[in-house]
Amino acid sequence: MRDGECGAFLVWGDPTLYDSTIRIIEAIAATGGHDLEYEVIPGISSIQALAARHKTSLTRIGQSVEITTGRRLAEGFPNNADSIVVMLDADNTYKRYADQDDIEIHWGAYLGTPDEILVSGKLKDVVDDIERLRAEARAKNGWVMDTYLLRRGDGA
Repeated sequence: MRDGECGAFLVWGDPTLYDSTIRIIEAIAATGGHDLEYEVIPGISSIQALAARHKTSLTRIGQSVEITTGRRLAEGFPNNADSIVVMLDADNTYKRYADQDDIEIHWGAYLGTPDEILVSGKLKDVVDDIERLRAEARAKNGWVMDTYLLRRGDGA
C-alpha cells in the first residue's frame, strides 16, 4: 500500500479466542518499519452463533463452561465443567465420548453462512450423522469450520 492508504484483514472465526491475526499485526507493528494503527471490530463469535442457532445456553444455572480445543478434549473430559465448547477439532474427538449415555451435543458447521449445518441430541444417537455430514462438507468445500457444545447429564 502507498502512504495514506488503508487496508484491512477480514478474519473469519474468533480472533479473540484462537486466531493469530492480532498477534501477527502486533509483531509487524513492533518492528517499527511501519506506521501501523489497527482496530479490532467485534462481531458474533461462532460460540454465540452455535448457542443461538440451537436455542440453548452455554451453561446451566450455577454451572460453568469450558472453552477448549479438540486436542485438549482428547486428554479427557474436564472434571470441573459440565458444559464444554470445543473448537478446532480436526480429529472428531467427540467420538471418544459416544459410549457415555449422559452426554448431549449441539454441533454446528459453517455457522452463520448459507452452508450452515446443525445437529443436536444425545451424542450416542447422532455421532454417526455428525461424522458423515462433516466428511461430506469437507469433501464439498475442501474444509470445514465447526464448533460444538458437549454437556453431561440432564441438568437444570
